[in-house]
Amino acid sequence: MSTTSTAPTTTTLATPLTLPNGAVIKNRLAKAAMSEQLAGPAGRPTAELARLYRRWAAGGAGLLITGNVMIDRRSIGEPLNVVVEDDRDIEPLQRWAAAAQSDGATALVQLNHPGRQTLAGLSELAVAPSAVQVDLGPAFARPRALTADEIVGLIERFARSAQMVVDAGFDGVQLHAAHGYLFSQFLSPHTNRRNDEWGGDPERRRRFLLEVTRAVRAAIGPDKILSIKLNSADFQRGGFTEDESLAVIEHLDREDIDLLEISGGTYESPAMSDGGTSDRTRQREAFFLDFAERVRTVTTVPLMVTGGFRTGTAMTDAITSCATDLIGLARPLALQPELPDALLSTAETTRSEFELKKIGVKKLDSVADLWWTQHQIQRLGAGQDPDPTYGARRAVFDALRRDGRNILRRRRGA
Repeated sequence: MSTTSTAPTTTTLATPLTLPNGAVIKNRLAKAAMSEQLAGPAGRPTAELARLYRRWAAGGAGLLITGNVMIDRRSIGEPLNVVVEDDRDIEPLQRWAAAAQSDGATALVQLNHPGRQTLAGLSELAVAPSAVQVDLGPAFARPRALTADEIVGLIERFARSAQMVVDAGFDGVQLHAAHGYLFSQFLSPHTNRRNDEWGGDPERRRRFLLEVTRAVRAAIGPDKILSIKLNSADFQRGGFTEDESLAVIEHLDREDIDLLEISGGTYESPAMSDGGTSDRTRQREAFFLDFAERVRTVTTVPLMVTGGFRTGTAMTDAITSCATDLIGLARPLALQPELPDALLSTAETTRSEFELKKIGVKKLDSVADLWWTQHQIQRLGAGQDPDPTYGARRAVFDALRRDGRNILRRRRGA
């Protein structure tokens, strides 16, 4: 069982955090994963990614977690995802790791597989636990159900990619078991309709995540960081619930993991973008902080809560009350890459300038915000400053044009 000491009442945002494996994160502010869309040919890391992460490292966060890194070039979620699956990827990974660790930051690679959440025409292999298509129209591929042998192969792929990124110099990995991607699809009764050893009841639905967790730990060794990002719930009828999430966390507590990040939602129900609307959520800012306090009753693994934090006061309260051990910041750092340094120096008066970007079309609002954020990330990768005047509607238009062009290039093998 993973253990960690109870945080003292004097804990602040600047207090270092020691993880169960002995790694020390220099403060309590973490850059959470965001899709960068900055990969080069064959999904390799680029100079732009290194420049981007050097900028974020200079901004003062103690922990940097990369965006989606795929484990199979045949199955990717977005046209310019980084992919790590063989030794050809080592040298650009080494440059990326060195940039992310500059200024003393700890750096993790988020490993992922899209499962059914892949755009139509993008992936050679659109697979999922069961053949359940994303309910957002024809933009998403219709997946086929994985065979038992393919599932075993995916476990091996996750372990191999994890070993490669730590061999390249990263401090560890995070498995993305949230937001409706492959791990989430196995966990949810809505998307996992199997009746074999990989589905049919909660125990079998969580088997894939547990088997990958064990294989990755064996691959990276005891000294590297192993983190899991998990949904509190899917917020879908017939989907993964908070009680099921707590049961998964109880089982993860028996595994050798170092950090658990709490989030929620899927592409179809994006709670990770708009969070809760209760008075308590608005007061505390963080979307999933109440659930994190329930998690404390079933695990001693250090927690990270991402989503909704905007003021230094709320972040400090969450840390000093021991509701969470790390504050995850994502979209605010695309607009204010130096925000962590400001929070560490004057938390009581510092707040994020970020506001959700919407265009007034419900099914497009969450992707409008995503694409707006990606534009700012790509500016940082190009060595430029963010552009707060960039409009949400323009972000949607530019992204649709860009993704369409990149999908065509992928089909042509360019």
